[in-house]
Amino acid sequence: MENIEFSATGKYTFLISFGLGTFLFILFIITQNEFLLLSGFIYVIIAILVNVIVLLYELLAFLLDVSEEKSSGNSVLLLLSNIPIAAIYLLIIINFSQLNL
Repeated sequence: MENIEFSATGKYTFLISFGLGTFLFILFIITQNEFLLLSGFIYVIIAILVNVIVLLYELLAFLLDVSEEKSSGNSVLLLLSNIPIAAIYLLIIINFSQLNL
């Protein structure tokens, strides 16, 4: 079976975005601190901007790459996986906040 390869830029952008987002999410669930909710919202806005820039870079690299090695295409899919993860976190926070009212 063949290993899936990712570009370093896409892989590290995904890992940092996912790691920081998950850390803020878990910290908010544990503490229920309103400051963390605001910080998380600001983080999501910044992460969206950074991820879109890296996504466009990876997509352009994928489309312009004529070789058989297309790790940029895999990185595009990896970066896109942050979207449903963030949506799930948001739904959990909304439902969690409604339960604690």
